[in-house]
Formats: sequence, C-alpha cells, structure tokens
Amino acid sequence: MPKSKNKKELLQNPKGTRDVLPFDAVVWQAVEEKAREIAEYYGFRPIRMPHIEHTELFTTSVGEATDIVEKQMYTFRTRGKDSLTLRPEGTAPIMRAYIQHGMRTWPQPVMLYYSGSFFRHERPQKGRYREFGQFGLEILGAEGAVADALIIRLFMLVFEELGFKKMMVHVNTLGDKACREDYRKDLVAHFRKKQNYLCTECRRRLKTNPLRILDCVEEKCQEIATDAPQCIEYACDACKEHFREVLEFLDKASIPYFLDHKLVRGLDYYSRTVFEIFTETAEEKKEEVPVEVSESADSESADIEGGESKEADAPPPKKEEKPAHKEEGRPLALASGGRYDSLAYDLGIQEPQSEEEEAWKGAVGGAIGLDRVVEGLLSQKGKGIKKENPKVFLIQLGPQAKQQSLLLLEQFRKNRLSVASSLSKDNIKNQLGFAAKLGVSYSIILGQKETIDNTVIVRDMETGMQEIVPQSKLLDYLKKKKKK
Repeated sequence: MPKSKNKKELLQNPKGTRDVLPFDAVVWQAVEEKAREIAEYYGFRPIRMPHIEHTELFTTSVGEATDIVEKQMYTFRTRGKDSLTLRPEGTAPIMRAYIQHGMRTWPQPVMLYYSGSFFRHERPQKGRYREFGQFGLEILGAEGAVADALIIRLFMLVFEELGFKKMMVHVNTLGDKACREDYRKDLVAHFRKKQNYLCTECRRRLKTNPLRILDCVEEKCQEIATDAPQCIEYACDACKEHFREVLEFLDKASIPYFLDHKLVRGLDYYSRTVFEIFTETAEEKKEEVPVEVSESADSESADIEGGESKEADAPPPKKEEKPAHKEEGRPLALASGGRYDSLAYDLGIQEPQSEEEEAWKGAVGGAIGLDRVVEGLLSQKGKGIKKENPKVFLIQLGPQAKQQSLLLLEQFRKNRLSVASSLSKDNIKNQLGFAAKLGVSYSIILGQKETIDNTVIVRDMETGMQEIVPQSKLLDYLKKKKKK
C-alpha cells in the first residue's frame, strides 16, 4: 500500500505540476488563441488525441535508448494487463491517427494542429514541468523543403505577434537513415578515443545513442564534441539539396538562423531537418552551409566502409560560436521540431492499397512549449497580452432585480457588450466600490422600483451624474456612449 498523505500534503499539488491561476490563464489563452489563429489561416485543422496511448507506440517510434523511454515516461498496467503510457510527445500519436483513420485518402498533405498536456518524469526546473503544455503543427504527406520552412515560419510569426524580440532558429540536418550510418560510425570512433573524459551518462550513451552526446550539457562533454564529425559532411546529395532549399526559404522570409552542428534532438524518428527556436544572443551569427558534395567527402565514405582512419588527413576543426542552448544558464528552447519521413514505416504503414491512397512522401512538424512562452511573457509583465476590462458594471438590489439582471446579462452577451457584475452582493456601496476598482466608465443600477418600471439608472463613474433609461433602449444608449 502506498504511504498515506497527511492533510497538509494533500493540499499541495504533485511535484512537477502547477496550478495556472486566473491571471496566468489569461496569458495562456492569448498564446493558444494566437497560435490557433495563425495555424488556421494557413490551412491547418485541429485534432485531439487521447492523453494515453499504448506504450509500444513510443518505444517503437521515439526509440528505446532515448531518455524519454528509458527514464521519463509515465507507464502503467490496466486491469486487463495492457501497458499504457501518458503521452510524452505529440508526433507519434499524430502519425498513429493518420494511419489508423486512413488519412492517405484525404487531399495531401494533411495539415493538423493540436494543443494540450503532455507528461514526462524529469527533474522540475524553470520552464520545465512534469505536466507541460504544447501547441503543435504537423504536415503529413509532404516531401518538399517548403513544408519544413513553413513550420518554422509559423512559429516565428506566433512569437513575433506575441511581442518576443530577437528570435533565433538553430537548425541542422541529420541526413536520412542511410547516410547517417557512416556518420554514426565515425562519431563513435571520435568519442571512443576520449571516452574516459566523458560524463557517466555519455559513456553509456556511447553504446546506445551516441548522437545524444553532442547535446550533453556537461562542459567536458561539450569540449570533446567541439571537433566531432559534422553530420552535414556525411549527408547524401539529396539530403544536402533538401537542406539547402530549407535555408533558402528561411533567407527569403528574413528568418535569422544559426547552423548548429551539435543539434540532434532526442528522438530516433527525426531525419533531415531538425530545429530549435531560442531568443537570440549577441554571439550568434548566420553561417554558410557546406552543401556541395566534394571529392574528399566521397573518399571519406570509402574510408569509413574500409574501417580506415582519416584523422591524419583531416583539416583542423573550425571553431564555432557557442550556441545559446550550450551556455551556462542557457535559455530553454521555446519551440522545436523536425522532419520524420521514416516514422510512418516504423509504425507499419502499408504501400497504397487503392488508387485513392497516395504513396507516402514524408512528414515534418514541431511544437511550441506553452509553459516557457507564457513564463517569458509574464516575465515581461504580460507584454503583448492585454485583457481589456469591461466598461460597464451591472448593480442589482434585491431578489427581483437579481432575476431581471440575468435576462439583461444575456442580452449584453448576445450583443457582445462586455459587462461585469457581482450577483452575490446586495449593498450598493460595496458594488459601486467594486465597479470603481474595475475602472468601469458606467454603472447600471437595477433596484426593485426599476424592475417594476422596466427602467435602469445609468451612473457616469467619472462625474457621478445619473440618468434614467428604459430597459428597451439601454443597449442603444450604451452603444452610443461607447462610440463617444
């Protein structure tokens, strides 16, 4: 039996979770509304997935050697002995839904957006919670680089319109599964020579998931990774051309980017483009990407297959600027994502079964970390998020007035007139004080006499002047006052 909690502990939210109180919730709503508005304008449609999925969905897609699967998933057994997991990310469930519901028969590509809670058991810290919110965009059935650039572009638009300044996209290419094999071999060889200097976790990763060593936050591991082989050098012609086109789209849209050769993301299903979006630092500058296939690159591939070392002939490593997310006290990414062309095959997508189904062309997507975006806005005192207070306050005195006020409030709602009230208060002095705190321009006073006469008293809160107005003409009266 689990240890019982005392009453004091029961009144605390579980570790790694938090209550979003009304003022913060307004900012959450504004962020989600802005993201939805932009997504829908560009043709994305909403989808809702369950918060629980079969555990195998994530072990198959995300990768058994990833931190998410090894350490962070909330997994449980049902009474029927099924293994279910609280969803730690959104891409695998989206891909599952795409296959399950036959979306290949829809016009391609299928463009979807989602928003909701996700769950990972990791150490809580600033901007990182065990239950966290994400807003995601996914384009399924699209192979062109324009899809990659569109996801990045829309995230940048969301941040710009919310008031964020100096955003920077960190971008890299991982190649596809075929051309990444040679890269992985050389990467392992590089780190194996210096494995005694790696942290304990990275020595384990060397055997299971060596690409994640590039993403380690330990300073000694970062130093060893500085002159590690770069994936772009091993990418095939098609992958390099795709990456070049992505960067050309970003250039055309005037989106600042940083070529981060250590950016690998933590999930196995990513291929080709991967990206993260940060606030810009002074040291970050755009670089040119080496997308031409040289003879030396071809000869290196031959050396890898033959197991020969190329270190003696290799040029000295080019020193890079430290990207923002590798620095001490680094900022957290506000959004991230990438292309996942092979995920559909990992989950068992079949070749087209009819003329209505198109051949699979790949997919790309990403997600905004809502907790981090909201905290960033709140740290600027809600910059860019303005909730306008009502201009009118409805005061009701006595039971009959309260009954009549419900009818008036519904008329105001249908006419999109924002009105505040306090139905639980009876004292006119208290209600006028509440109205004054809200800063309303007018108070509508409805008492027993006004209820019988079908009138109200409209009080100008600035001058104190009062005027009797028939209830039938109240809306027109307030609209005229609003225009003035």
